[in-house]
Amino acid sequence: MRDQSGQSWMSAGHLIFEQLARTKELGPALLVRQACDVSYFLRVFKVHMRFGELSRAPLKLLRLQLTEQAAECDWLARPSDPWDQDLPPSVGARNASMQALEDAMAMRQLMLCLLPQIGAARFRVFRPAGEQTELIIAGTVAREDEVPQTVRSVAMRAKLFGFQFVLDAGVLASLRPGCVATV
Repeated sequence: MRDQSGQSWMSAGHLIFEQLARTKELGPALLVRQACDVSYFLRVFKVHMRFGELSRAPLKLLRLQLTEQAAECDWLARPSDPWDQDLPPSVGARNASMQALEDAMAMRQLMLCLLPQIGAARFRVFRPAGEQTELIIAGTVAREDEVPQTVRSVAMRAKLFGFQFVLDAGVLASLRPGCVATV
């Protein structure tokens, strides 16, 4: 297929791609590499974050935004596992909370390993609250943040990595009481 100027549609697409690259002040090779990195991140996210240890429900990615050296990522926390329904409700809620903290740390590791240009990432984790959602974990994490291997507490490791949350009797509470959003 050719347009009136004789260029193929493929050439026109290439010109648009080059213009986009110049607009972002990135070379075309770097832009392609970043697109490949993001694609790989999403595929690995889909495979590795499909199941958790305490919940078999998948994570639901709400938003992923990348800039040259930073990222922002929002997702819905996994609900309690259906097998926890026969347990006291507090046990299921604690399991879901621990799973959300483990997922946040795993997402940090995944993003910083698979996206080498990222130096810091901002995360927000939401929990379904009826028709709306509530914020339960937030934080900005940096590549250089290190946590000693001797720290065994999931909550303490998450805090040391830069995540902010409120645990009430082992259950994550809303970071902004009364503040919910529609997804």
